[in-house]
Amino acid sequence: MQSLRAYLVLFAACAAIAGAQTADTKQRVKAVRELGKLGSESIPKIEPYLTDAAPEVRAEAVRSIVEIGTGRSIDPLINATRDNDPEVQIRATEGLVNFYSPGYVKQGGISGSLKRAGSAIRSKFTDTNDLIIDPWIQVRPEVISALGKLARGGASMDSRATAARALGILRGRAALEDLYSALRTKDDAVLRESLIAIQKIHDESAGPRVIFLIRDLNESVQIPAIETVGVLRTKEAIPDLKDVLTRARSAKVRRSALGAMAMIPDPSCRELYVQYLTDKDEGLRAGAAEGFARLKQTADLPLVNKAFESETKMSPRLSMAFAAVSLGRNDLGEFSPLRYLVNALNSSGYRGVAQPFLTELSRDAGVRRTLYPVLSGATRDEKIYLGQVLARTGDQETVQYLDAMTKDPDTAVAEQGLRSLKALRARL
Repeated sequence: MQSLRAYLVLFAACAAIAGAQTADTKQRVKAVRELGKLGSESIPKIEPYLTDAAPEVRAEAVRSIVEIGTGRSIDPLINATRDNDPEVQIRATEGLVNFYSPGYVKQGGISGSLKRAGSAIRSKFTDTNDLIIDPWIQVRPEVISALGKLARGGASMDSRATAARALGILRGRAALEDLYSALRTKDDAVLRESLIAIQKIHDESAGPRVIFLIRDLNESVQIPAIETVGVLRTKEAIPDLKDVLTRARSAKVRRSALGAMAMIPDPSCRELYVQYLTDKDEGLRAGAAEGFARLKQTADLPLVNKAFESETKMSPRLSMAFAAVSLGRNDLGEFSPLRYLVNALNSSGYRGVAQPFLTELSRDAGVRRTLYPVLSGATRDEKIYLGQVLARTGDQETVQYLDAMTKDPDTAVAEQGLRSLKALRARL
């Protein structure tokens, strides 16, 4: 009886201590939250909480520093990436991205889904990941170094995947070796985010380091790997891509394989393009057309023209239009391939296809000069998206046309004109 009474007393004491500790933790979280409302001057007062014993307090300290969002936030956030708690690492990582891409955390960050009692963030790693900072933005080397170490060996696979995603958004070329190391994991999210980051960094020397994943058994890894060797124009990957194209049972994988080959100009692939240009699968027809576009053999123009005129599906028809313009048909007649591409910029469903084609085509000065007159009578969407295209591909001659956009009576067009002009001048 006495032992039972002693146990009950001890239990009550432990419960009281735990309750006091919980209450104390909540008070410190509240204190950090209040400090965060005071702006950048409060950062030195928040920093000590980054070493608090309770991870909840450290996470709140990071969240507050992220919300403050000034240049003084960077060093504390870099330090927080070294925390041993995954949530703290993820919040710090996204805070660093948020500094260079304001609004990232609120608009689509991973940390918005974080919950200590069962995280629901895995699905976030399968969403669209096409964000990348503007080329004139310079990221501090210490930021890329910290994120690279996290991608290589964070406290959890989620924090590693988040760091890899951040490196892609921030164009973290200096962390490529860390991303190569991340490719050796077996975690699908880390692999996928690392591959997409390598695509965005766009260092063609990285291509051969990715080839081994072309045959991965998981499509969520295999397809980004195939796309990566295509984007990086990795000629060494062509034999593997051909094999995947002929052996894969998945239509998605076969489309990706042919699409990747189409980005790597190689005459040995031409017979495959001829074969698939009339295939019943519209994705394969599109890939074949893009292959003709980049081979640039003008003798193929009649074949491509015929396919363009007879195609009834919009997606492959856009690819065929791209090929026809690439092979020399760059007039702006009412039913011309180039006009078809420009018109597609008005479609929310297809401008994501048409704009990259126009970007690639307008690297040719002749195509650019054909597009300049379009701007004066274009729709709002055509002006905005052509402005983005010309910012990436224009030369000194382009400046006057983007400068004219900045004076457009439509505010959205004028604002895009300013952004495009700034990007072009930074690139020139």
